Amino acid sequence: MRKSFFRHGLAPVALLLTLSAANFAQSGATRPRRVDPSTNPVPTTTTQTRPATTNPAATTAAAAGATGDTARAFSLLEQKQYEAAAREAHAAAAVDPKNSEAWKIAGFAELYLNQFKEAAADLQRAHDLQRAAKEEDPRTVDALAQALIRSDEFERALPLLTTATTRAGAPPDATMLYYRGLAEYRTNKPLDAERSFNAAVKADPKNSASLFYLGRISYERNQIDAAIAALNRATLADPRFSEAWTLLTYAYLRRAAESANVPAKADADYLNAVRSSDALVRVRPNDEASAALNGQALVGAKQFARAVTVLERAGANPNARAQTLYLLGVAYSRAKNLPKAIATFERAAAKTADDPNIYRELGYAYEVSKQYAKALTAYQKGAELLPEDDDFKQSVERVRPFAK
Repeated sequence: MRKSFFRHGLAPVALLLTLSAANFAQSGATRPRRVDPSTNPVPTTTTQTRPATTNPAATTAAAAGATGDTARAFSLLEQKQYEAAAREAHAAAAVDPKNSEAWKIAGFAELYLNQFKEAAADLQRAHDLQRAAKEEDPRTVDALAQALIRSDEFERALPLLTTATTRAGAPPDATMLYYRGLAEYRTNKPLDAERSFNAAVKADPKNSASLFYLGRISYERNQIDAAIAALNRATLADPRFSEAWTLLTYAYLRRAAESANVPAKADADYLNAVRSSDALVRVRPNDEASAALNGQALVGAKQFARAVTVLERAGANPNARAQTLYLLGVAYSRAKNLPKAIATFERAAAKTADDPNIYRELGYAYEVSKQYAKALTAYQKGAELLPEDDDFKQSVERVRPFAK
């Protein structure tokens, strides 16, 4: 049930990677403690529509009541000549503005053309005329609800979707239940949304979009086990669901970080994060954010050589994000390639001068390389950004005697 119009962007957020300390430098340097500004990331969305598993309504239903004025428009609609159908229907509506069938056919044609705002406007006209004539049509209601959802008009869509999913004697439709859950989620009704998504999954156990949102709701509640269970089902139902692979990777990384005191459990989750992010990269082979997340999981799993390979490809782009370069620098550092780590952290700092984590790692790499003056400068920059951070204070005092 995957379609290209589901665009759910998960903001790229680095999770805390807690790795073992090491003592290398003459001054007694220890592995930096990274304090990530988003150690508990919550993915954000852009457009949260998921494809319908069925047509908005059977096209044959649009012919109900069609007169000679709308018959040609409907014939064109049946032939999938949607632009021509919309033109004919609008012409009929111009002659008779109270012709609900003309507005209805125009709205259906626009819906098939992905002209969602136009479809919503025309279907609303049809719906209003039908109600005024006491001839309300369920298929028009359903199509209008979908057009509104696809236009991000969630408040307007929700009452229609409630009607569509509570008709007496009608079997539950998984797609309409999903849309109802989506409208409830986007109007800040998470408990209602959860019920609707669960109902959608009951109607269609492979409804990957509803499973994704169940996982997302659990993730936002920090119910990570439940999130992982739902997201694994979502990716099983739709192996090319990149947003589900992304959030599943974040969930494994979060659970691994929370299990830092139980190394065996943390290691297992880092390996699971590698597995899910590997799948993500297969779906999005040229996406920098996906490569960075894969590299982050590999660093967590202590697969530093693989992490370097993955992140070097992304970092080779002159426009690579500072976060990607930061992760590449961490991979180099853990692989004990300090010259490349230093060069990469310098690139990251040039792009994002206000990230204390970069200066923490850069200072450490300089310190281990016995470049104490540069290490002191990096630690001081980090301390300026986080003046209350004890780790920076200790690092500054530790290297100061050697920075001559």
